[in-house]
Amino acid sequence: MHAVVGLGNPGAEYENTRHNAGRMVIAELARRAGGTLKAQKATRTHALSAWIGTPERGQKAVLATCNTYMNVSGGPVKALLSYFGVAPETLVVIHDELDLPFGTLKLKRGGGEGGHNGLKSISQSLATKDYIRLRFGIGRPPGRQDPADYVLRPFPKSDRAELDLLISRAADAVEDVLLDGLERATLRLHSA
Repeated sequence: MHAVVGLGNPGAEYENTRHNAGRMVIAELARRAGGTLKAQKATRTHALSAWIGTPERGQKAVLATCNTYMNVSGGPVKALLSYFGVAPETLVVIHDELDLPFGTLKLKRGGGEGGHNGLKSISQSLATKDYIRLRFGIGRPPGRQDPADYVLRPFPKSDRAELDLLISRAADAVEDVLLDGLERATLRLHSA
């Protein structure tokens, strides 16, 4: 079984911000699975145990978002994996990525956190960096805008049409990881 966690901040004021790209992808995956995320008090998450794919070719997965702020995602992620009996190496984390231009999606296993506090928190809590990441490019802030301010702003209207397509492509990439493995999913995503 896999766990798929979309990083972001809880609350309506953060709902459509760049920092919540991961949560947006989880919402799309839950919609496709025909389910709704439900509060899991023990893990401080909203989660859905879902079947991804078709009955003939599918995979059971836990889809989740944390009820804590991004910078302290590690505790809830660790509790989620423990609660559902999921190994860290089968964890997929979806997160916003300043170092990729808007419109770019990249898959990888392990590596550094690139200054991303949500990833740092997860790596520290799990005592490993060996988990899968889907990096959702949001680009760098213009001019001298503070990156912390930039990620907490909503996507501009000019990006909205492409954003829906990107969320769908990101959900496709996660499904590919679960059904075909990271290597095939990476080849498919990076050659598209």
